[in-house]
Amino acid sequence: MFFLVLRRLAIVASLTFGATACSSSSATPATTISPVTASTMFTPAIGGSIKWKSCSVDSLDPLMCARFSVPYDYNKPDIGSFSLKLVKSPAKIRTKRIGSMLVNPGGPGFGGTSIAENASSYLSSDLIDTFDIIGWDPRGTGDSTPHVDCVDNYDKYFTADPSPQNDAERQAVIDISKAFADECQKKSGAILPYISTNATARDMDKIRAALGEQKITYFGFSYGSELGATWATLFPSTVRAAVLDGAADPTADYIEGGLQQAKGFETEFSKFLAQCSANKKCKFYNGGHAEAAFDELIQRLDTEPLLVSKNRALVNQAIAYSAVTFAMYSSSIWPDLEVALSDAQNGKGAGLMSLYDRYYQRAADGKYGNELEAFNAIMCLDDPGPSTVAEQDSYIPQFQAAAPRLADSFTSGYGCIFWSAKPDRRIAITGIGAGPIVVVGTTGDAATPLAGTRTMASTLQDGRLIVVTDDRHTGYGANDCVLSAVDKYLITTKVTFAEKAC
Repeated sequence: MFFLVLRRLAIVASLTFGATACSSSSATPATTISPVTASTMFTPAIGGSIKWKSCSVDSLDPLMCARFSVPYDYNKPDIGSFSLKLVKSPAKIRTKRIGSMLVNPGGPGFGGTSIAENASSYLSSDLIDTFDIIGWDPRGTGDSTPHVDCVDNYDKYFTADPSPQNDAERQAVIDISKAFADECQKKSGAILPYISTNATARDMDKIRAALGEQKITYFGFSYGSELGATWATLFPSTVRAAVLDGAADPTADYIEGGLQQAKGFETEFSKFLAQCSANKKCKFYNGGHAEAAFDELIQRLDTEPLLVSKNRALVNQAIAYSAVTFAMYSSSIWPDLEVALSDAQNGKGAGLMSLYDRYYQRAADGKYGNELEAFNAIMCLDDPGPSTVAEQDSYIPQFQAAAPRLADSFTSGYGCIFWSAKPDRRIAITGIGAGPIVVVGTTGDAATPLAGTRTMASTLQDGRLIVVTDDRHTGYGANDCVLSAVDKYLITTKVTFAEKAC
């Protein structure tokens, strides 16, 4: 892990639509991530076309697919192009169709077609009935081509010791971070300068124009909130309505963003351990001392990692921290973590390995997608953070203060320090002229803590905030209150609240 944790909805297989009724960091001050301002708006694209063809696997759920070309560099369109994969789930009731809704599940680095391909798992029937749901794999990701491809064996690069005790151990972490960056440059160097959030926001506008829509609707989850806010700032006159669910703090730089996440995951994990200590039925109860039991276990895994398979890395601290990180995305995963931690106490690491694999989306055949490679590539363009190992290490005390139990998982790895592509820093978010934008935050969101979501809402010229009470990442679908409020706004573009509790 390289300070920042993946911000994505896709980490949870699907949303659960509930029937429940509504009901600051001490680190360095946040700084604007980019010197580029909202005056850097572009003239909206005009024209274009998309050639759709059927790609349905189920006659009851017709899907349309297409490829769409965008230039590597909009200022130098002749140097190369990406072919983006698009998937459309047409509005189910054509007489009620409002228009198209672009969707993004987060990341950065994740393909965006999953929501369109599985719309009923993510969106309400009202939205599915009235919008063409259009997902696309952003440049460099998923099945868009070319895409970032760095390494095949994640174990080699992402199970490095997160708590080096001496110079030799720390040098090993530095070496593996540099090796990862070198592999990315060797295999994908030609496209690494061109996959920033700014560039993808411009692709969104080109897709809008090709769809024949002067204004378009957008629903972005997690990192999709940053992408959506960037698009709304660059092309405000094209925004019909936009929802940003699980929004990150748009004013936080690399370090501050990492500190906010560290604190968020620490808070949720402390809640998990406290509940375990208070419940004898918790598999990791440990006589009411789950906190101490975890501290002992994580230290033991540093010196006595567990063997699961001769073909896999030993289950060490890095894998355990990844397992914890995955589980903190939703309290629905906490029972799996209870069992995994209990098993690890008894010398069995398969549960922790399974959660690690789910976090990195390892397929049954042992293969990974390119999500983590693309995540790192986009992050290092948007805001590369410290430029030297010494500078990055200087922030370790702040992470230890923000997350005493999980700090090591946020301070190991130097992914951007060795990155060769020149940064394309994300523009400063304003949303000026875009109209009301609904921002959704969740009280127990570890990946995008509520405080940062509030900052997104207040940073936008007309941000409207919905606060969902739940322990999960992103709030849409958690209860009928947020579902109704979001759907009403997206369908009518009307919003009557400044802040709403759900």
